[in-house]
Order: sequence, then structure tokens, then C-alpha cells
Amino acid sequence: MAGKREENPAGSSNNLRGDVLRVLGVLKVATVEQIQQISAPHLSYRHTDKPTPSKRKQARTAAHTGALSDLRKHGLAENGGQLPGGDRLRNLTPMGLKAAARELGRPVGEMGDTARGAGRTGASHPMTVNEAVLALLRPKPDLAELTGEPADVRAAAQVAFDAPAGLGTIASYATEVALPATGTWANPGKGGAQADIVITAPEDGVPLLFVEIDNCFESAQVLAAKIDKYMRFGQRKVKDTSGKERSMWRTRWWVPDGRRGDQPHPPLLLVFNRIGPRIPNTVIAQLAELTERHWKGTWYEGGFHMYDGKLPIVVTGMKQLQEHGPAGAVFRRFGRSHNQTLLEAIGNPRREAHDARQQAEYAARQREHQEELRRIAAQHKAEREANRPVCAGCGTRFTYARWKAIEPTGWGAPRDTHPHLCADCKQRAHATERQAAQAGPEHQEHDQAVPEQKAGGTWLSRFRG
Repeated sequence: MAGKREENPAGSSNNLRGDVLRVLGVLKVATVEQIQQISAPHLSYRHTDKPTPSKRKQARTAAHTGALSDLRKHGLAENGGQLPGGDRLRNLTPMGLKAAARELGRPVGEMGDTARGAGRTGASHPMTVNEAVLALLRPKPDLAELTGEPADVRAAAQVAFDAPAGLGTIASYATEVALPATGTWANPGKGGAQADIVITAPEDGVPLLFVEIDNCFESAQVLAAKIDKYMRFGQRKVKDTSGKERSMWRTRWWVPDGRRGDQPHPPLLLVFNRIGPRIPNTVIAQLAELTERHWKGTWYEGGFHMYDGKLPIVVTGMKQLQEHGPAGAVFRRFGRSHNQTLLEAIGNPRREAHDARQQAEYAARQREHQEELRRIAAQHKAEREANRPVCAGCGTRFTYARWKAIEPTGWGAPRDTHPHLCADCKQRAHATERQAAQAGPEHQEHDQAVPEQKAGGTWLSRFRG
């Protein structure tokens, strides 16, 4: 025990340090409270009896602060500056990034760079990215860890637990991901995009989603240029290991094949956080017009659009995202006139409804066809039953086996005996015939013996006479 204490002076466990590595491996730079909210959300409902907010936060984050201290001793983590409010930022060292890759089960080449120096400028953009991850992830508290807390605290945790779930786990997220329009994954060339967040949560209906964060400092023209880069990346083709040409993004991420003629690029979510001088609604309207060629689909008479080769673009506000999460109807897709949930916005509900109606109509026709076949079969069966012969002996209807035996089978087939009798009556008739056949020869011998004696006697008497 003493050896473990010397190795980790703060007394952190392997699991706790692993949690910290996973979170920082994804976020790159974060506060201790953000790490705690993601990896141990139940702690947000503890220590409510402390007298001040700062004391409560200190108590909630004590375990993760200790884990960071132990990671810093091992050269895996370091302090990354300070936020204007006083919170200290933490990030991983290059060695810590490799350790996080092992914890996340990812290749080191997909981890990106460390966030050294991010805190020197206040880290406003990375902090907004972290808040977006929290709003999309929506970690749920473990209620079993709160059994000893006051009733009002447990009730608050229950509300959070019962709220609509977020997307995936922390391992479903990556930040600052290069999307090369030229070059390679390891060495991106010019003209490519860099996604603030990439989400891969197919179990929650989001196989691949790119997220761009805007703090309302950039113009619509600057954002349109970014979207051009996303489009170039989506259109880029490379050869895979088998020599077959395919979309470059499919060589890294798995996404189900779309319908033929309706295979859009991975969707892009723009989250506007209004801390800058620009008005989001104005920027969004301009941006939709500037990028129409990228996202506008083709209308079909079935009442839906097809988006083959297009880039679905969805927008929302940070406050709405934090309040409602992915399940809230706070997402607006370019080209649509109403808000939807995230899954509806990145999907094609009208096409799916059209396909569902067609499938239902096809299933109904199949049921009708099967019902007609059953009706015809029943009619044939009834007609055949009505035509089934009746035994001339006992009056019962023939079995189908007996009926089949007496049906015409061709000129060369032997003729059935007693075709008017059922199998049982036929057996009785045969038995009667056998008895008659056995009795016949005995009577014949007797009848023949008497004349022979008479004939003999007559001849003998004549001979003697």
C-alpha cells in the first residue's frame, strides 16, 4: 500500500486516472469540473451541504484533482493556463496523449495534437467546444451512488436521469479532426477542413456527424468558405487497400450505404454560441444562400427530396442545445421551414415516410394476394370434397388415398377391383370371395366322385351281365 502511495501521492485509482486520460484525450484541454461532469456526473449532486459554491465545487472535483496531480507526477498531464474566472485548465503531454490513445482504443495518429498553450488566450473556443460535447453527450448520474444524499438532491438527480439521453459515450467523440482535401490523414495538405467535433454514435442513430462551433465572431462569408472545405473533403476519392476507389471519409469511419441515388455526404452541425458581435439569425440566412449549391436537394413527386452528393447542413444555438439536447426540436436544416430533433434534421423523414407507405402498400397487396390464394385453395378443397365418392357398401366417403387408388392412371394400369367400395368394404368383399373360392373345389370333387362310382357300377354290372 505504501508503494502505491509513493507512486501516486494523491492516492488516485487506476480507473480514475483512466477516466481523466479518456476525457482529456478527447477534449485536449478542459477544466477539472468539465472532466468530472463527463466521467462522474453523480458527483455534481454531492456535497450540497458545503457553505459556498466554491467549497462545493472543490469537494466535487477533489478526486479528479488528485488524479490529475498523479498524472502530472508521471509526466502525462500538465497545467494549461487559467480561464478569466480563475479555473485552471489541464491538458495532456505527448506521452499522455499516447496513454489516452490506449485508454480510448484509438491509433495514436488519430489523436491529434496536444493543446499546449491553449489557455494563454483564454481558450474561449475550446471551452465552447467542451460545452457542446457536454450538451450532446448529456452524461447521466449513477443513482446508486446517491443513496445517502438528501431527498431533494436525489429528486434532482432523478430528473436528469429520466431526461432524454444524449449521443454515445465520451469514446464516441473526437475534437480538432483534420479533414484533408489534399495530402493524407497524417499529413493533411492545404484546402482541407478541421472539424471541431466528430461524433460516431451509430447505436444512437448518428453514424457520423461533423460539428462546427461558432462564437459569433466570423462572417457568413468566412463560414461559407469553411463549408466549401467540408464539401471538398466529402467529394474526395481515394483508393482503399483493395485498390477500389471510394470516398476518403469511408476509409476511416463506418457509415451504412445510403439508398441508390440518395447518398449524401456526412452531415454538418453548426452550433452558434452568441458571445461575439454577430447576430446568428442574420449570419444563418446569409450562409444558407451562399451555400445553397452544396445542400439543396432534388424534389421528387413522392413528396420528398433526394440529397445524392449533397452536404446536409443543420444549425442550432448553444443555449437551446444545452437546454434540450439532441432530442429537442431545436435544430433547423437548411432548406426546411421548421425545427426538428437532431435525428430528424440530419435524416430524410419525408423519404422514410414515403418508403414506409410504399412498404405498407406492398405488404397489404401481399396479404391480399395470400388471402386470395387461401380462398382459391379452400374453394378447390370444398369442390374436391363435394366430389369425393361414397362407398356403395357402408355409405361413408372415400378417403383421399382410396379415391386416388381408383382414379384413372392410364391404359396400362391394372384395373382396381370393387372401385365402388371403400377400403374396409373392399377388404371384406375380398375375404368373402376367398372363402367362396376355397369352398368351391370341395363341392366340385364331391359332385364328380358320385358319377364315377355310378359309371363304374353300371359298367361292371354290364360286364357281369
